Amino acid sequence: MARSEVGFVGVGRMGGPMLARLIAAGHGVTAFDVNEESLAAVVAKGARRAGSASEVASAVETVLVSLPTPDIVQKVILGDGGVVRGNRVRTVIDLSTTGPRIAASVAAELAAGGRVTLVDAPVSGGVAGAVNGTLAVMVSCPRDLFGEVEPLLKTFGKVFFCGEKPGLAQTMKLANNLLAATALAVTSEAMAMGVKAGLDPQVMIDVINVSSGRNTATMDKFPRSVLPGTFDFGFATALSYKDVRLCVDEAEAMGVPMVVGAAVRQMFAVTNATFGPSSDFTSIAKVLEQWAKVEIRSRPKG
Repeated sequence: MARSEVGFVGVGRMGGPMLARLIAAGHGVTAFDVNEESLAAVVAKGARRAGSASEVASAVETVLVSLPTPDIVQKVILGDGGVVRGNRVRTVIDLSTTGPRIAASVAAELAAGGRVTLVDAPVSGGVAGAVNGTLAVMVSCPRDLFGEVEPLLKTFGKVFFCGEKPGLAQTMKLANNLLAATALAVTSEAMAMGVKAGLDPQVMIDVINVSSGRNTATMDKFPRSVLPGTFDFGFATALSYKDVRLCVDEAEAMGVPMVVGAAVRQMFAVTNATFGPSSDFTSIAKVLEQWAKVEIRSRPKG
């Protein structure tokens, strides 16, 4: 896809940086968000302002959406004033995490109209990945359409074709996010145990990261956000809880038991209830700190 005119709905923590990368790559972007502050920020970077999702979809043929929950995705794409009400749109690229059943349902409703096709394209890599263009972009859509949208999606990072069936990319995303959340939860337990016994948490992280227990939490989240006590990695507890819940629900609907996944879901439910939906998901370590009566913090040197 050459430099083109596209639309973007949902320009918050993830969508905003992705939109900025599109503009930097030379694409013209028409944008909408219900949050005026977020919308103003991308307009200041060169996006054109629209008054609704349907207005975006009446201005361009390709609309990208990046939204926080499945319900909002359905409303924004299919509801009154939604993308499907636009008169030019032909392709909707959903960068959100909704789960495979919602993706399949949205794809079917769009296809029933005979005019618009869904590209299921959830992303992984957090805000830093969105800013730096290092996201993993998982895609499921018709093969010929993938060839058209792949150059555009490469603006955001590395693109992986997961298959033509709507929802396959969502399944891939949920599997990944369950593993990331599980690593964070179980690392919190192991670190609390070690600190309670008297180990220096930095020494623990150093040892684990050259040993068989290393994972994304020990290599990134704990050094950056837990040991300093900042708890500011950049992903909300509510979103992580949503992703784990979606994964477990989808697996159980397929007849795949998730005993460990269900425990991780419960841990994020506790974190969500204790520290609030807008807390950083690394706050799960604070739950273990409270229970174990320890603080997992870097110690002064010397």
